[in-house]
Amino acid sequence: MRIVIAGGHGRIALRLERLLAARGDEAVGVVRNPEQSGDLRAAGAESVVLDLESASVEEVAQVLRGADAVVFAAGAGPDSGPARKETVDRGAAVLFADAAERAGVRRCVVVSSMGADADHPGDEVFDAYLRAKGSADAYVRSRSALDWTILRPGMLTDDAGTGMVLLTASTGRGPVPRDDVAAALLELLDTPATAGLTLELISGNVPLSVAVKDVAGN
Repeated sequence: MRIVIAGGHGRIALRLERLLAARGDEAVGVVRNPEQSGDLRAAGAESVVLDLESASVEEVAQVLRGADAVVFAAGAGPDSGPARKETVDRGAAVLFADAAERAGVRRCVVVSSMGADADHPGDEVFDAYLRAKGSADAYVRSRSALDWTILRPGMLTDDAGTGMVLLTASTGRGPVPRDDVAAALLELLDTPATAGLTLELISGNVPLSVAVKDVAGN
């Protein structure tokens, strides 16, 4: 498969790129900073330098054409303010979805956030983040031309992955290693029957492959 990943230098994206490359798939990471391209090559991925805050739909669609699936894993980052939550966490996700449609790529997996809600109240930066992610999720879910799956992990950690998770529509709060989030993205990409699902993910006691099969109805 050829998988194009927005936010290709993120800590989850780099893990996913390594997993894809290890099994012979073609991973393409979209990054804004050309200095990050070396890290993607080290992960076994191709890099495309493109700023999703300023690119047009057609520019992004050119990158996506020929892909089997796309993954949106970009984010403005914890040090950004409300304005960039809007331009990256919402705006870039909307752009990526529109570009996937234009490029004819149906399969779209989005890394969202537990608690994402377009109507989330509050004036803190994290409140703005949850609103931005919620709005982006709602937009992606509205696109009938996309076979979308939205993954909402719990508190991300850099602990080693265990492969044991809880994956359901509503898990409750909890931590999850980035290793396991990346592995879950891979399983979701491999399981088309998860299209149309919004799922939460935390560490648990079910093997990841079994958890994905359960939510897919297999």
